Amino acid sequence: MSVDQRPEIENLLAEARTFPPDPAFAAQANAKPEIYDEAAADPVAFWERLARERISWFEPFTTTLEWQLPFAKWFTGGKLNVAYECVDRQVERGLGDKVAYHWIGEPGDTRTLTYRDLQREVSKAANALLELGVRTGDRVAIYMPMIPELPIAMLACARIGAPHTVVFGGFSAEALSGRINDCGAKVLITADGGWRRGKKVGLKHHADEAVSDTPTIEKVIVVDRFGEGVHMVPRRDLWWHDIVDRQSDDCPPVPVDSEHMLYLLYTSGTTAKPKGILHTSAGYLLGTSFSHEMIFDLKPDDVYWCAADIGWVTGHSYIVYGPLKNGTTGILYEGAPDTPTWDRWWQIVEEYKVSILYTAPTAIRAFMKQGPQYPEAHDLASLRLLGSVGEPINPEAWLWYHEHVGRGKAPIVDTWWQTETGMILITPLPGVTTTKPGSATFPFPGVEADVVDGNGESVPLGGGGYLVLKRPWPAMLRGIYGDDERYRQTYWSRFDGLYFAGDGAKRDEDGYFWLLGRVDDVMNIAGHRISTTEVESALVDHRAVAEAAVVGVKDDVTGQAIYGFVILKAGQEPTDALAVQLREHVAYVIGPIARPKYLMFVPDLPKTRSGKIMRRLLRDIAEGRTLGDTTTLADATVVETIRDNTGVAEE
Repeated sequence: MSVDQRPEIENLLAEARTFPPDPAFAAQANAKPEIYDEAAADPVAFWERLARERISWFEPFTTTLEWQLPFAKWFTGGKLNVAYECVDRQVERGLGDKVAYHWIGEPGDTRTLTYRDLQREVSKAANALLELGVRTGDRVAIYMPMIPELPIAMLACARIGAPHTVVFGGFSAEALSGRINDCGAKVLITADGGWRRGKKVGLKHHADEAVSDTPTIEKVIVVDRFGEGVHMVPRRDLWWHDIVDRQSDDCPPVPVDSEHMLYLLYTSGTTAKPKGILHTSAGYLLGTSFSHEMIFDLKPDDVYWCAADIGWVTGHSYIVYGPLKNGTTGILYEGAPDTPTWDRWWQIVEEYKVSILYTAPTAIRAFMKQGPQYPEAHDLASLRLLGSVGEPINPEAWLWYHEHVGRGKAPIVDTWWQTETGMILITPLPGVTTTKPGSATFPFPGVEADVVDGNGESVPLGGGGYLVLKRPWPAMLRGIYGDDERYRQTYWSRFDGLYFAGDGAKRDEDGYFWLLGRVDDVMNIAGHRISTTEVESALVDHRAVAEAAVVGVKDDVTGQAIYGFVILKAGQEPTDALAVQLREHVAYVIGPIARPKYLMFVPDLPKTRSGKIMRRLLRDIAEGRTLGDTTTLADATVVETIRDNTGVAEE
């Protein structure tokens, strides 16, 4: 059966609970219902107004949008500087003494940077790059832990118009060298290492190994995190404190074109080389900052914590560029949520009076597993808004987050977007949207999304299918670096004139969007296209379960059968009887067709450091295959622990 002939993804899981906006919150909310009407009436005029109001142009733009499918140009003719917008403009507005970042190292060391501090340090770092011969258009690679020098380095690049590519500090030397070679970076900025779960994790040795295979790298700048010394290559390597600290703190920002490349961020490729996702300056900055202000209802006195790593797009858009453009006070935390104990996050929320928390469903489910005693031991009254990002959040995790972290009062914004989209595209607007646990609700104003069948036809309400975007948006990727044809094939070839990046979705009878994960993860059970997300949500709906992942495995009768991996809450014992209960619970919640044939109780799941479950490795385990690439896992030993577990309950 061809893809076009398959039935749409089944819509099996119903969620009827709703949470209307609190009238008091709605009265003070940044977003108002009329914003949807203005954006729908003329989307291009909507973005044009915002661009003229929100950006300080060195030269005004002449054309709002040039669209030659699949290539967009926004605000052409305009000139700006992103670092100026994020830093200098805040100082000029009188916010020089406002805290930009409270940084917390995992061992407990702290630093506070005001916007004036940031202006000084960014200018000095930019001058250091200029001294090393970096000029506008040259690429700079950044490979660092979550320390303040990471956003400083990014902004220093932006200040002189040098596109950066940040490589997540958990990646291997091979991953680093591949990304450097693809973009031809001239300088690498790294560190001796960082802290993770109580251990020093070295980076410099990976950087050395990578640079031995990267002929374009001329110099390496190294931040001294540990103060213990590290091997330095003469004439190539320079300590950050030696070259940056002696620079002048005066570095005029370089005006660049609206479409000047701001950064490249590589998405991991499991079968092909990683894709260099290209983001430019004006549209990206407008999209991230406006969405940040509306979706998180940002106020001048908020303390905002996006608990992602800057190495991922979430950190680029909603730790660095969007928040700093809005003059936000943010939290930067180096370590893991369970170190030294499972209440580390809640200590930080209490101590710094965090008012907005944005994190991943996998983190929320990890806290669920441990129990509510950790958040309940702390005063979290400062939290007024919660956010979710990454994988689709299942309803039970949403409700746990709402009750035990938000104390039943803080609205939750469950957001959908991707590295490629640059900004959040489907989300509630707090104070406006009635939310449903597990639903990302509706497209952001100015964004047009749809759910289509295999022929690209819109699926009626109540049906499932493929999530597509129907018109350009300012923060969208401008291509894959150096490979226009791959860009066309990857995102624009599946459906004529529509952007499709591989996610399944359904819309309920009220038009709410429900994300179903990657289409690659959809299972074909006896001719029924069933989303892994829905079966996982049904499993986590059981009171004993903290987290679950399911995959489809080959089956002689049904084509595929459902294989479930289940993490139990603390204090729950895995038994055959519980396995039967869980199977029947899924059959009750969704229907008999979704009953797992195999069930394994596991202590953990294979996840990337960004919190995404790597289901392809679970498929390898379930079908007894040789494991695929495990280099991006947060803990590579997890897969062997699962594989050694012989307790598979079979129907």
